Amino acid sequence: MPLRFLRSWFVLAVVLFIHLVIPARAEPGSNPALPFLSPIFADHMVLQRDKPNRFWGWAESGQTVAVAIEGKSASTTAGADGKWIVTISVPPAGGPYTVRISGPQNVTLHDVLVGDVWLCGGQSNMTIPLSNSTGGEEAARLANQDALRFCTVAGRNAYAPAAVPVCDWKTCTPETAAAFSAVGYYFAQRLQHDIPVPIGLIQDCIGGSPAESWMSTASLTKLGEFIPQLAEIERLNARGGEKFGSFLMHWLDENDAGGKDALWAQPTLDESAWKPVQIPGGFAELGVPETPAVCWFRRTVILPDDFRSGPAKIFLGQVEKMDTTYINGRWIGASSWVENPRAYSVPDGILHAGKNVIAVRVFKTKPHGGFQSDTKILSLQLANGTIIPLAGRWLGRLSVDACPPFPMPLDLENYATMPTVLGNGMIAPLAPLALTGALWYQGEANQTRPAQYRKLLPALIRDWRDEFGQGDIPFYIVSLPAFTTRRAEPGSDGWTAVREVQIQTAQNVPNVGVATTIDTGEADNIHPKEKRIPGERLALLALAKHYQRSVVASGPIFRSLEKEAGKLRLLFDPAGGILVVHGNAPGEFVISGADKKWHRATAKLDGDYAITVSGPEVSAPVAVRYAWQANPEATLFNSAGLPAAPFRTDDWPLDSDR
Repeated sequence: MPLRFLRSWFVLAVVLFIHLVIPARAEPGSNPALPFLSPIFADHMVLQRDKPNRFWGWAESGQTVAVAIEGKSASTTAGADGKWIVTISVPPAGGPYTVRISGPQNVTLHDVLVGDVWLCGGQSNMTIPLSNSTGGEEAARLANQDALRFCTVAGRNAYAPAAVPVCDWKTCTPETAAAFSAVGYYFAQRLQHDIPVPIGLIQDCIGGSPAESWMSTASLTKLGEFIPQLAEIERLNARGGEKFGSFLMHWLDENDAGGKDALWAQPTLDESAWKPVQIPGGFAELGVPETPAVCWFRRTVILPDDFRSGPAKIFLGQVEKMDTTYINGRWIGASSWVENPRAYSVPDGILHAGKNVIAVRVFKTKPHGGFQSDTKILSLQLANGTIIPLAGRWLGRLSVDACPPFPMPLDLENYATMPTVLGNGMIAPLAPLALTGALWYQGEANQTRPAQYRKLLPALIRDWRDEFGQGDIPFYIVSLPAFTTRRAEPGSDGWTAVREVQIQTAQNVPNVGVATTIDTGEADNIHPKEKRIPGERLALLALAKHYQRSVVASGPIFRSLEKEAGKLRLLFDPAGGILVVHGNAPGEFVISGADKKWHRATAKLDGDYAITVSGPEVSAPVAVRYAWQANPEATLFNSAGLPAAPFRTDDWPLDSDR
């Protein structure tokens, strides 16, 4: 699978959702005005049934706080740090109930339901709202369900565990459903068909986020693979300042002289020390043709006296590695996605008649980096359609070359990818809220490191369970759908390896399940529109595993392999249902002999629970793989219409793990 193609769509996730990430708020010790009641407790919320619920907030040390609901009450005193936690039993599922919290302040929560609470985590495919999914507008139009409640946790980076979440609870209406996670919504819809109790969904996810960003420092320290990153985060936290969530942004903040207060972007800057350069290009004239470096480039555009303002666009083409673009001292856009052709919108009112200064900071990491596109692309398009070419003479200045004593940043992305920052900012403030379980749609951001993901995913599950302190609560995973151009030749890739990690985690970690979606997805879209299927398959997992309902929750399950003359016989567990082929034949299968060279195979059904595979190029096959690529032809289902998960019978090292 071409890495260039994959990164294009992966970082698009970041472009779509990066606006959710905001700087961390102040933590205990730096902000004495912590709220009397945590904002996770609010009107319209859902409390978890059938287990103790913990309420918490802050008061003065020693002050008494009581919580009462439907004739039940409990109280406590605030500890030395001011935090209080009241544990209380809640009434039966249903409502609405009124909750009263009394103490140094009195707070009343109205329209509170008791039911099941599910945490919806992951990256952009969990975040994509119902309105952006297939059939979502119609589904939202019909979404008047008082027994379904939504809580959205705002994006937030924190370098130490945060205390107070930024969140709100809302009743399900056409408007709130349209803006909420489509996967979460369809999960709840299917669940409530069989389990008629109130459902509370907490959307706690960020586009483009890797698994390690959602974990605690203690958990990652045990893995031993993020020690330098954790040490740097500790240093940055002690230093104070903005919590970017990105090592690159901190590196620029500390080393780029021109970036402080966007000094070199200001239109009034004295340019006498700047050198004439040619764009594309520019780095050779500044003495760093091959050296990693941060350079600034400025270009003045004169607009006529009769210029009429309006929305404009600036086109810079592809840039290696990162650009930050300003016009007249105003930030316009930034990207560290090399293959992304920069096309930034210029809001109305920034351009004006007369002198306009365009300033672009470029951090290049490779020889001959920087502006990569044809000169015709570099341009400014005015609101009236006028095109102003930007290739040619600019002024340039070297800010810093990225050589000793200026080591390269630990990460080269300009959005929140630092370990722990989302776990600190968006998970820690919710604990120890009582939950039923968690839903997880993530893995795209870790597909370039699948061997590491084999450790990360189980560790993340353990981390969250420890954080919420309610035992092995259910944790249900969406297996990655099909993506990228289908390959003709057999081989491994990161997408497939992540799917295997997800399956193996479900097999090895208690109370974990995987919803297979290999029959969905879009080759050219990392955000497939179909979200009903993953949501409903997560619900089937919950119904079968947690609620103990008699439903089929998975497709065919490979059980064992029998070797026969010139072919292999695959046996499937009857619990996975009778084998059904969607198409002309079971596919796609590949086989290998002892030489570990893979070839396409022909597969045939052999009764209700077996398949034979063979191929003319392998006379003595020893291993088989099914649906083993990012976008396979996956035609094996059961009679319930659920697909078989990709699998392999070998345990050989994968190319994608190297």
